[in-house]
Amino acid sequence: MIQGTMSNAGKSLVVAGLCRIFKQDGYRVAPFKSQNMALNSFITKEGLEMGRAQVMQAEAAGIDPLVCMNPILLKPTTDRGSQVIVNGEVIGNMPAREYFRYKKKLIPDIVKAFQKLEELADIIVIEGAGSPAEINLKENDIVNMGIAKLVDAPVLLVGDIDRGGVFAQLLGTIMLLEEDEKERIKGLIVNKFRGDKTILDPGITMLEERGGIPVTGVLPYMQVKLDDEDSLSERLTDHGRGAVNVAVVRLPRISNFTDFSAFERIGGVKVSYVTSPKELADADMVILPGSKNTIGDLKWLRESGMEASIWRFAQERPVMGICGGYQMLGKEISDPEGVEEGGSIRGMGLLDAVTTLLGEKTTVQVEGCFEKTTGFFSCLSGQSLSGYEIHMGETILSEGQEPLTKIHTIKESAGEDQGQETADTVSKDQAISLRADGAICGNVCGSYVHGIFDQGDVAYRLAKALADAKGVTLKAPEESDYQAYKERQYDLLAQEMRKHLDMEAVYAMLREAAI
Repeated sequence: MIQGTMSNAGKSLVVAGLCRIFKQDGYRVAPFKSQNMALNSFITKEGLEMGRAQVMQAEAAGIDPLVCMNPILLKPTTDRGSQVIVNGEVIGNMPAREYFRYKKKLIPDIVKAFQKLEELADIIVIEGAGSPAEINLKENDIVNMGIAKLVDAPVLLVGDIDRGGVFAQLLGTIMLLEEDEKERIKGLIVNKFRGDKTILDPGITMLEERGGIPVTGVLPYMQVKLDDEDSLSERLTDHGRGAVNVAVVRLPRISNFTDFSAFERIGGVKVSYVTSPKELADADMVILPGSKNTIGDLKWLRESGMEASIWRFAQERPVMGICGGYQMLGKEISDPEGVEEGGSIRGMGLLDAVTTLLGEKTTVQVEGCFEKTTGFFSCLSGQSLSGYEIHMGETILSEGQEPLTKIHTIKESAGEDQGQETADTVSKDQAISLRADGAICGNVCGSYVHGIFDQGDVAYRLAKALADAKGVTLKAPEESDYQAYKERQYDLLAQEMRKHLDMEAVYAMLREAAI
């Protein structure tokens, strides 16, 4: 099990790296996180929802993501409450205090999910959440030491030296643990180190002496580009300029910001997450991302002045909305069942569409193709796409409003291998089930499909069209396919971790645990 001294200490990346290393060494390996709190989620082939961190780790392990890798997902809806998803399905919204009392009832679900993974894997790499030393949360813990004890797992504790105070982080965490919990920690990892390690060595010696636990590795600050788990992601605060600049609006309840990672592999393209109108000045394209509270975030757009700026921007340059962002671009959003805030609200009016929020959640994988269009987005005409939908709403296009894509739901199509087919090779039965998705009007378009930029060269086609409009040149990525690019990143991660992590010690921990 990998635990951390805080959120964003690097647990998710360390788990992914270990998954790739164990895979390379010939083991069947799977990731596991009993409870995830994040607005980044994914839909499995079965139509079940899980956290994206475990999807990324499953990719590193070379296996399909399964909901048993993340049996509990909490998606914050307010500062004090979350939508609770168990085994991939929504069971309802709960205030934090109510969930704190309820969560111990979920232990059987966690155990069942873990046991299913045990049937599939030789090694399971478990990720903790936050810190195991959160005193107020230790009672009935189901995600840190509580899980380590439940499945009898040795623990590696990760601290983030890049933020400073790593020795206090690690030693303070150890001091706040019970004796049996301290004994479970078999190694410490100093993560995100920059510079000459010899300067750090005296501190490592003192850390081992005072903590009584060996340092298993000092991992460098690794320049790998993989999906981040939550809103603490450094990419959300990294502002700069490129030859082509894509501005993603950082909504207060932004979800699935990993939708735009495909642009980051393209040399010369800069993706910035923006919150103010002035930040749109240098943008070549604006993207409205998904939201866990579409009505609330639309109000924020209006009050912050972003709505008016995006509306003006759209008169000359491209704007695209994904999921909640797509809903905002329409004429109206109504919430008759009180899914979010109730009532109705005027949309931005850039697309001729009306959305009604509904109580039942749509969670499906899809594939299809872009319609043949004119204008800026004609660069995508006829291109294949795949992805997944997660939304609690239905959008109806007005007569004359053109759809953006044609898609079909994967799990409803015949044949187990159909998910590998492209839009050009779908069977007759699948073609019959094709349905319209999204909308396009001039420079503006929207879609419900998360991951729409990930397949093939969709992201590069958009970036190149933006570059051509500016008269600049972009270098095409080495891998034409985003999945191939990610595979290389996982291998780079494993390569670096092997250099700086004592894998002999890690394997010794596993052998001891197996006795």
